[in-house]
Amino acid sequence: MLGCKGGLGLRYRLTLATGLVECLCFAGVVFGFASLVFVLKTDGYFTDLCVDTTTGPNGTVQTDCSGQDEQFSLVFTVASFMNNFLTLPNGFIFDRFGTMATRILGMSFVYYLSLPSLTALSMLLFPALSFIAVGGILFLITNMQVGNLFGSHRSTIITLYNGAFDSSSAVFLILKVLYEGGVSLHTSFLILSACSVVHLLRTFLLMPTTHIPYPLPEGYTYGYSVEKDEKTQETVMTAKTEGPEETEETALQLEDQPPFGHSGKEPVASFRSCVLSRFFVFHLMWLSVMQLRHYLFIGTLNPMLNRLADNDPALVSRYTNAFAFTQLCGVLCAPWNGLILDRHKGKPLEADLRSSSLSLFLTAFQCLLFSVSASVPLLPLQYLTFILQVLNRSFLYGGSAAFVSIAFPGVHFGKLYGLVMSLSAVVSLLQYPCFALVKGSLGGDPYYVNIALTLLSLLAFVHPVNVFYHCRKLTNGRKDAAGSPTVTLAEAKL
Repeated sequence: MLGCKGGLGLRYRLTLATGLVECLCFAGVVFGFASLVFVLKTDGYFTDLCVDTTTGPNGTVQTDCSGQDEQFSLVFTVASFMNNFLTLPNGFIFDRFGTMATRILGMSFVYYLSLPSLTALSMLLFPALSFIAVGGILFLITNMQVGNLFGSHRSTIITLYNGAFDSSSAVFLILKVLYEGGVSLHTSFLILSACSVVHLLRTFLLMPTTHIPYPLPEGYTYGYSVEKDEKTQETVMTAKTEGPEETEETALQLEDQPPFGHSGKEPVASFRSCVLSRFFVFHLMWLSVMQLRHYLFIGTLNPMLNRLADNDPALVSRYTNAFAFTQLCGVLCAPWNGLILDRHKGKPLEADLRSSSLSLFLTAFQCLLFSVSASVPLLPLQYLTFILQVLNRSFLYGGSAAFVSIAFPGVHFGKLYGLVMSLSAVVSLLQYPCFALVKGSLGGDPYYVNIALTLLSLLAFVHPVNVFYHCRKLTNGRKDAAGSPTVTLAEAKL
């Protein structure tokens, strides 16, 4: 499909390239919070929470800003929670109303980028960062379907976009560098908000009104810049490939049928059966424990660096920049996972799942290494921690979305992806009590919390092991089935 000829192939490639730019510049900027905190502290946000405590040996008053750090951690906790939790209703909106309506909703959130410039109203950081996070995930959801345009490279495209989502956290590093060069935070946010006009252009010129079907019909096109007869083709093609509408009767008939391996010729499993499957439950656990580890690391990075650097602002700034620069590599690391997921395309159906089991295992192993490295209170070692963190995060979200697209029917993708992100967001709320525990009972030392999270991350290995044994069961079933050359995933009982 990458080699399609003529204007159609050009349109597909333009959609891919501009979507990459969109995800890279807007979708996940909220996860560059560590860079933004450095600027917000300098600008005086939540300074009223800093209190003078004791007099130092030279007669100087020491200031305790742990309350300020806790408030910034709460801002990130709320924003990251909203980013994931609202993915569920956003997924329903995408499945029900299509691409255009979802993207228009996302654009309405992105224009709140100018809010964080109001220093006098520090509490506005809560809605502002939350709106930015929700708008970004809406763009990611609508862009992941672009992978449907490229057939056997589908998972690679999905992971590439998720990698771009991760790398977009470096946008706040750019704002930090501009701030140190004399450009105010207010001006930077206004410019970034004005640049979001690219969303409007892509929505009407390079994205479908409804959905991009999979598998892709030959000659499929979309957008409002095509001729009239081509415009109607999108509606016709979508209607033919989205599959039968699920009714209450079909849902009851398929209640006991596993949801995997759907093709256009097989009945569509009910949404309920997908949610109650072991694949979904274990995938939720796999994502939740690793996401909690990452969120706590990002949300507490600034106070951790301050502690390890003995509150040296220049040293903290250097390590903050190093962390932000490594985030740029997310877009380069994520496609490696996509290549793993796509390597069995065109082979028996469970081969895709076998590829995903390797991807799931590698992601869990990376998280274990990252967590161990982050637990060692040695400042120079944090360079390695940053590298492991961006590598693992680029595998985590791209692999999660790709697995949902592989293991479940496409008609439920938005809802299932939204549900797993929403439920994992509830688990991620544990980051705030963890932070409060570190600041309180543990006296600012996160060592024991890091050890606990490292042990918790071992639960992530359950999911790839389950998928692996499921695939082996299918393979053995095919070999044992007399006169049956293939066993579809939809026929397999978990």
